[in-house]
Amino acid sequence: MDRILKNKYDSIIFDLDGTLWDSSANVVLAWQAAKEQVDYIKEDFTQPMIHSITGMTYKAIFETLLPYLDEAQREEFKALAGKYELEILYEKGGELYPDLEKALQYLSARYKLFIVSNCQSGYIEVFFKISGFEHYFMGHQCYGTKNQPKAENITDIIVDHNLKAPVYVGDTMGDYQAATKAGVPFIFVDYGFGVVNEDQVATASRLGDLAEIL
Repeated sequence: MDRILKNKYDSIIFDLDGTLWDSSANVVLAWQAAKEQVDYIKEDFTQPMIHSITGMTYKAIFETLLPYLDEAQREEFKALAGKYELEILYEKGGELYPDLEKALQYLSARYKLFIVSNCQSGYIEVFFKISGFEHYFMGHQCYGTKNQPKAENITDIIVDHNLKAPVYVGDTMGDYQAATKAGVPFIFVDYGFGVVNEDQVATASRLGDLAEIL
């Protein structure tokens, strides 16, 4: 934590993976289950592999991890992986980061809260089901809804909810770049999956820091 920014913003838009929870262990189970349904995937999936692509769009993830597949194979596997991912996460969930509810309780009393993620459709809803925290958020947007980049989804949230001074909270360079493109200040959480050494307005090392910063 390195700056105090109280009373500067009217809303907070959160990334999901690496910022509010870590679902990577069960995403590995899901993608391994999908792998068993086809005969053209060479490698096993691992948590470090999942962490390395966190923040990418669902389409870009499989282009990056499986460049040797043709388009038809990649689309088939993406659909299988997405199906198993939602099913397994709906049953097993992800790891909520420490003090998440305490931080959301504090922040939602002072700011409008939102989620914008590059995940597939249905994924944020699984997070809400597992955590029980949907009531803290006024809205959400994901890549799967309109197949558009995160910066555009951030902009949609701002326009749809008439936000005047939002800030974006995330854990990767992709998050920083999307927020910057959308003209939104960025707070970096360094407990997630990425590294950001740019001009973020603050850095938080735990969720509790956000209550002190904001």
